[in-house]
Order: sequence, then C-alpha cells, then structure tokens
Amino acid sequence: MAPMPDLSVLDLSPVTTATPPSQALRNSLDLAQHVDRLGFARYWVAEHHNLASVATTSPAVMIAEIASATSRIRVGSGGVMLPNHAPLMVAETFRTLEALHPGRIDLGIGRAPGTDQITMIALRRRMEGAENDDFVERLHELIAFGSGRIPDDHPFRNIAAMPSDAALPPIWLLGSSDFGAQLAGAMGLGYAFAHHFASFPADEAMRLYRDNFRPSVWLERPRSILGVSVVCADSEAEADRLAATLDLTWLRMMRGERAPLVDPDEVRRMAFTDAERAVIAKNRARHAFGSPEQVRRRLDDLAAATRADELMVTTMIFDHAARRRSYELLAEAYGLVSTD
Repeated sequence: MAPMPDLSVLDLSPVTTATPPSQALRNSLDLAQHVDRLGFARYWVAEHHNLASVATTSPAVMIAEIASATSRIRVGSGGVMLPNHAPLMVAETFRTLEALHPGRIDLGIGRAPGTDQITMIALRRRMEGAENDDFVERLHELIAFGSGRIPDDHPFRNIAAMPSDAALPPIWLLGSSDFGAQLAGAMGLGYAFAHHFASFPADEAMRLYRDNFRPSVWLERPRSILGVSVVCADSEAEADRLAATLDLTWLRMMRGERAPLVDPDEVRRMAFTDAERAVIAKNRARHAFGSPEQVRRRLDDLAAATRADELMVTTMIFDHAARRRSYELLAEAYGLVSTD
C-alpha cells in the first residue's frame, strides 16, 4: 500500500461580497494559524493581480507575516510569477525570508503572469525584454544567484544575493501542462501540478515529471505536489450548498468576468441555462466535495492515480468559518496530529 500523502494548504485569500480584500488578508493569517495547529505540512500563498476574488498580490509579504504568526508549518509561494520579477530580487527576498525563518520557507515558481494581458503589460512594461518568453533563462539566473554559482565569465559574477550566508529555500516549479512537468524533472526540482484548474491530465503530468527527473543538488529523487480543490462539510448536503459559490465563480471565469465570491444561498436562487448547468457539472467533476468520508475517498483516488507525494488543498468558499471547518474535517479524516 502506498504511504499516505502529506496534506498542505494553498490559500488565495478569497474576497467576497461580504469580505473586502484587507479582511481577506487577515483571514489568511487566521487560517494559517488554524492549520498550523491542525498539523498540515505547509501553507502556500499565490500571486494574482487585478483579480477581484483574490486579495494576494505579494506572496513574500504574506509569507513573512504568516511565518511570524505560526510556529511549525512550512510557508511558501504558490507561486512567485517569475516573469514579473527580476531573478536577483527574488533570490534576495527569499534568502531574507530563509534567514529570518530558517528551514520553514518554500519558493514556488510559476511561469504565468497571474493576471490578464493588460495588467501583465502594466507589471512588466518597464522591464527590458519583458515581451519575450525567457522563463527558462530567468529560472537558471535565479538558481545561479541563489546558489552563488555564477560562472567566472558571466557579467554578474561579482553580484552576491544578500544575505549571502542564507540558503535559497527549496524551489518548486508550478505547472498545469506538460512543459512544467518536463522542465521540473530535467532540472531536478520539486513539482507542483495545479489539478484544481488545469485541463491537462494530472496523472500524465506527474508521469512526465517522474520520467524526466534527473537528480540534482536540490533533490535526489522526484517530489511532487498535487493541487486540489476541496469543499468538506459535516454533510454532503452542506458541502453541496457551499460549493454553489464555486459554481458561479467558474462560470464567470469562463466569461472573462472578475467579481468577488458570492453567497452560496444567493447563487442557488439564480437561474442557469442548460449550457451553464453542463459547465457546472463538468467543473464539479474535477473537485472533491462532500462529507469527510466522501472527500477522503476522492483524494485517495487522486493520490493513487497520480502517485503524488503531497496533496495541497485549496478551498475557495464564501464563509471563512466554513473554510476553517472544511480544513478541520479534512485533518480529522486523515488523522493529522493537532498541537492544541
């Protein structure tokens, strides 16, 4: 029997019609402390821009706050969108975080802009060559700054990413397609696959990662995380009600609309077309909803199919108390050890 995967959290700091962005950030601090006590392995925060339902734009700031407010759980980025940033700045920022919170920081790196095209231009327009896809070059540069292994003939050879005595935290490459899976494997990095929104098959992505893996200074063997969307409640009926918020959110995403999350009871009063109901049904099939027993069965099946080492759960629902409860029930279902 395969070992039980570790459980972690991906937090997008959900903004709702009742929760403004500033409160959403404070809710993230509260949730991080909650899951730290529950025994989850790590807590990652994302980078999104100009998205009305997500409050986090600066993972590093949130990581610093969360690491200071917790005592045990690893804290990291899911992820830093590298094309939006200078590799040297990322290396310096995460070395600083590692110096302040040694052994508890992760550096998840993404290739996407984390926003729409116009906002991406606003983020990058002062950056030379920002219109080109130079992600792989940026990633190698980040690793060189972080490891201090810059070739003698490189123009940056005399630049030291400070604090120079702190290590760059473990790097995880985020992906939702075959590209990231193969790149992470070839470079010997950890790999996190975004099953909660990816259209590419999760089992295929994980297979490509393992098949392409080459040992590195970072990892001797492949290490993978599967991002999953979960709504866990005391009953299937309550989980179904809470998930209505996600139903509308995904419909809006398909239309290119940006708006805060909506109360599930309000969503359930809305009228949807047959085509919209078909989209909702298709989307629900990729997520894990229900009672603790139902959610565990679904997650166990996903872990077995993908051979993921870790499941990273994101729960984008309207009510913060219900979100806390969802993680409580999941911790109980998996027998996590609480520190309370």
